[in-house]
Parts: sequence; C-alpha cells; structure tokens
Amino acid sequence: MDFVSKQPIYMQIADYFCETILRKEWKANEKIPSVREIAVQVEVNPNTAIRAYTFLQDQGIIYNKRGIGYFVAEDGYVKALEMRKAEFVQKDLPYIFKTMSLLSLKLEDLVQLYTKHFSLT
Repeated sequence: MDFVSKQPIYMQIADYFCETILRKEWKANEKIPSVREIAVQVEVNPNTAIRAYTFLQDQGIIYNKRGIGYFVAEDGYVKALEMRKAEFVQKDLPYIFKTMSLLSLKLEDLVQLYTKHFSLT
C-alpha cells in the first residue's frame, strides 16, 4: 500500500477497507484480516492499524467479536457507501467543480467523458 501525506495513514487503511467492502470482496458478517495481519501487510505500527479498525467500528462498518476478530457489519456495505458518498460530495466535488470552471468545462462535456470512459472498460 502506498501512502500519501495528505491523509492520516489510519484513514488510508480505512479507505482501503471501504473499497474492499464496496467491491464486495468482503461481505456482510465475513471475517476480515486481523489487526496484526494488516499491520504487517501494509508495514505500519499495530497501533496505527487499530485506529483504522476503531474508526470503522465507530462508523458501524465493521464489528468485533471479542476473542475471535473483526467482521463486516450486516449493513457495512451500505454504511461504507454512505460514508464514501458524503466524503466525495464534501471534499472531491467542490474541487472538481472549481477545476471545471477554470477549464470552461460544462456538465455536458463531463457526461461525454464519463460515457467514453465507461464504454472503454
């Protein structure tokens, strides 16, 4: 995992978890890697990893079964989706709109680019 300096590492780990859930690689009530496994995998201190787990647990995306491990919550997909949408609308869209304005791009231009992008995949 490559980390960027703009965001705390634990949040980048949480984002990775959300992406994995949104790609449906981890499903509801499925066990996820342990704190230690993730810490070793992404080469961070276990305390940093536990911050990501705690954050996701506070958001209701994962839950802990004491002594067994962490699992994706029943509605973890929906909560991850809601969280990521809100983050996109609050952080990314204003930047996109500003850039579109600076480049004189219209919504119709964006729709064409969007359509072309997804027709290629």
